[in-house]
Amino acid sequence: MIVRKLRLERALSQEQLAHMAGISTRTLQRIERGANASPETLKCIASVLETDFDNLQKEQDVTMEDRPELARLSAEEKEAMEYVRDIKAFYMHLLVFAVVITGLTIMNLLFRPGHFWVLWVAFGWGIGLFSHGLGVFEVFNLFGDGWEKRQIEKRMRR
Repeated sequence: MIVRKLRLERALSQEQLAHMAGISTRTLQRIERGANASPETLKCIASVLETDFDNLQKEQDVTMEDRPELARLSAEEKEAMEYVRDIKAFYMHLLVFAVVITGLTIMNLLFRPGHFWVLWVAFGWGIGLFSHGLGVFEVFNLFGDGWEKRQIEKRMRR
């Protein structure tokens, strides 16, 4: 949480901080969600955020005390686990979409066969599902650096 807080205080987007620290955006996202990071990664982030490495290391140690099973894993294993969780969440979203749209289609055909309102529901939800998939599989970033920076600056002005 401290990394996110410091990043927002400096009005940096995740992409900007990741680029400046020489790490991937995905890695920074995981760190901000509480995943463990290597000391080298934390040193790079601390340097860019102009903070003490020990502050970032201390927070990470507290997180590891809460979740001792993660302390034994390497950074690559933790990153892989986080990626698999993201993919699992997407597939669960896809499954729920399929089940609900199937149920709504059956209801539509039984009660209003001449008017296919279910297509509007499928289209709207499908857009959300599609954007979720783009984010998980890192096809491209829908909300780029500029958008996030403007939102941060807007929030900081309040």
